[in-house]
Amino acid sequence: MTTRAARAFRLLMLLPLLLALAPAALRAQSKPVPVVLKLTLHDTIQPITADYLTRGLHDAADIHASAVLLSLGTPGGLLESTRTIVAAIEQSPVPVIVYISPPGSRAGSAGFFLLEAADIAAMAPGTNAGAAHPIVEGTKLDPIMKEKLENDTAAFLRSYVTRRGRNTQAAEDAVRNSKSYSDTEALQLKLIDLTAPDDASLLAALDGREIHRFDGSAITLHLTGAKIVTFAPSTRERLLSSLTNPDFAVLLLVLGGLLIYLEFNVPGTVVPGALGTLLVLLGFFGLNLLPVRHTAIVLLVAAVIMMALETKFASHGILALAGTLSLVFGLATLVDGPIAELRVHLGTAIGAGVGFGAISFGLAWIALRARRNKTLLGPQAMIGAQAVARTPLSPAGQIEIRGELWQATLLQAALSLPAGSPVRVLAVDGLLLIVEATVPR
Repeated sequence: MTTRAARAFRLLMLLPLLLALAPAALRAQSKPVPVVLKLTLHDTIQPITADYLTRGLHDAADIHASAVLLSLGTPGGLLESTRTIVAAIEQSPVPVIVYISPPGSRAGSAGFFLLEAADIAAMAPGTNAGAAHPIVEGTKLDPIMKEKLENDTAAFLRSYVTRRGRNTQAAEDAVRNSKSYSDTEALQLKLIDLTAPDDASLLAALDGREIHRFDGSAITLHLTGAKIVTFAPSTRERLLSSLTNPDFAVLLLVLGGLLIYLEFNVPGTVVPGALGTLLVLLGFFGLNLLPVRHTAIVLLVAAVIMMALETKFASHGILALAGTLSLVFGLATLVDGPIAELRVHLGTAIGAGVGFGAISFGLAWIALRARRNKTLLGPQAMIGAQAVARTPLSPAGQIEIRGELWQATLLQAALSLPAGSPVRVLAVDGLLLIVEATVPR
């Protein structure tokens, strides 16, 4: 057998093996790459962030993602928004991984509820979670109401922590006793499933792990070579998230009020009034998304009324001072947030209130002085004004006053003055000015 014939024979012998391996190779090449949709919440928990997370979970279901990775770092937020997010996580057809990251982050207060609601709860080294005691800022609850609030919040947490197979007692301690846990403590107490230094290490550790969903079904995570796709908030969500910052909303409100106040003092300018109205509406829109204390609104209305009255009545600044104090206190207590990040900071309230009060007081003082000044027209406006003799006055002659030449006569008829002498107008007799000599300065 020739060499060429031998080669052909060997190829014929290998052909069945190649045909058997080809479908497996094609299947390996056509296997889709798993996709993990990454959401990021490094902000307070409020209606806008709740909308963002809910939209992200829906998008993950639409693209058939293998998992949702939520990078969490929050001081907490509103309980109603927390309930909305927890419900969305429980109903998500895509497994949800809540990962407190990067190192140094925390999931405080409401963030702890999101961590425990996840299919997989994970933390990066150097992070902490907990301190989830419910707070009603600015209101002192009686013992019964306080107990009801604690029991309701604790029951809400237990309703899904038990189903997730985590430590119910340790989780409830975070609510009733404000306990906070480091990453190692949370792992030892079985509040989380694992720790990982970064996203890639986390997904590698979860590959092949079987998890139980909230409905009791079991699935296995396949995350080998997973592609992480970042889900960014929309322009609308970024704008509204800025408006839900209480300090920013208050500054918009005060600045808009100043521009409207300027429009009333300088009517016809149009631009300050239109821009001020827009800023006030944006401020109100942002505050509408936050828990607002109604007694603070009464203080703000009273402040505006007192400052407006200052321009009408001479109160020697008492009304303006009272209005400024009312404005500062009203702004400081305006937002009834459960955490400091969802309340107006005292520095912002003092700065905005005192600034508004100072400008209003200045405008009121200018208006008061204008009312006190005599408004005279024609020759009567020249009484008391200084003039210069352009011809000798003996006693009659001509004087120049405000760029005009007038006939004048000296009050003392026996006197005479040379040209260039300074005189002062004492009275007006028709078109004749009565003057007297003044000592030149």
